[in-house]
Amino acid sequence: MKKKKHYFGRGAMFVLCAIFAVLFLLPTVLTISNSFMAETEIVSNYGMIFSNTNGGFVSKTVNLKFIPDKVTLEQYISGLMKSPDYLIKYWNSILLVLPIVILQVAIASVAAYSFTRWRGKIRSGIFFFYVILMLMPYQVTLVPNYLVSQWLGIINTRWSIILPGMFAPFSVFLLTKFMRRIPYSLIEAAKVDGAGEWQIFTRVCLPQCRSAIFSIAILVFIDYWNMVEQPLVLLKDADSQPLSVFLSSINAGEIGLAFAMATVYMIPSLLIFLYGEAYLVEGIANSGSVKG
Repeated sequence: MKKKKHYFGRGAMFVLCAIFAVLFLLPTVLTISNSFMAETEIVSNYGMIFSNTNGGFVSKTVNLKFIPDKVTLEQYISGLMKSPDYLIKYWNSILLVLPIVILQVAIASVAAYSFTRWRGKIRSGIFFFYVILMLMPYQVTLVPNYLVSQWLGIINTRWSIILPGMFAPFSVFLLTKFMRRIPYSLIEAAKVDGAGEWQIFTRVCLPQCRSAIFSIAILVFIDYWNMVEQPLVLLKDADSQPLSVFLSSINAGEIGLAFAMATVYMIPSLLIFLYGEAYLVEGIANSGSVKG
């Protein structure tokens, strides 16, 4: 009887998780499948989604369709070959996100090592301050970032996005929690062999934190690849804004193009996630296994 209840509970949980998974994947599947539809089919399905009323857009009946009548690459050809704006915005996204990922991981590694090796009340206070900053959403720090960027004279430049991004506290917090898992005996052994702090950091700590560094890089990339608020406020010039902002401003007459470009925009995040899924799970799981 207990086994039957156990199997029933597991089965019910599996069905519930499957339902939530399907609901979660529906928008992605809809975007990908509709990107292969012809323009005429997209117009027939979504031509009346929006109507201009009193200067605003009011949603109407939506005919969701997951399987195109005829598969075509028309939208991709139009977006990638006939509309250079999309490729420029795509390149802008790369130029913004890659420096943030590289610099944030580098700075977080040094800061996390300092928090791990340095003991005392001052360290605890500073680390607690990092935790408070980590809990603040982008919308809270957006105005201070704007004022500081204006004071530095970097408004409407990539540095107004890169500088706040490279000093984000989340990576420091996660990597610090992971570094505290490293047995202190390894560090002592390295000291006995004559290793200095830099050698301990580069040859002992960093190799032990490989999974955490990979997981942080993946999370940071996905987070900043999809950013909208920061470039919308800090980059006034539309030519320097990333594709994530441009996709949010596509009008109703370009729905098919939006489907295709959104699919293209998802590819880097999906590939990075699929490649580093094991590192991501291991890094997050191990980062919280030790208190500190």
